[in-house]
Amino acid sequence: MTGQFMQLLNTGMVLLGIGMGFVFAFLVIMVWTMNGMSWCVKQLNKIFPEEVEIIEKPGKRANVSEGEAIAVAIAVAKSRG
Repeated sequence: MTGQFMQLLNTGMVLLGIGMGFVFAFLVIMVWTMNGMSWCVKQLNKIFPEEVEIIEKPGKRANVSEGEAIAVAIAVAKSRG
């Protein structure tokens, strides 16, 4: 009974080690590949840079009426206590 249990335990540990080894190897290869691709894209961006569009946001309203300014001031004063 004990011998069979130890044999199954050893087989399980071997399978665990092999499985974790394959996963670790795959992740290492994936990280190396992604770093290599990132380096290639950086080099290509130096050769063929993309044109960046500058999008201007509309400015704040400068023509606030006196009533709106008073209402905002009252709301701020009430919220502060």
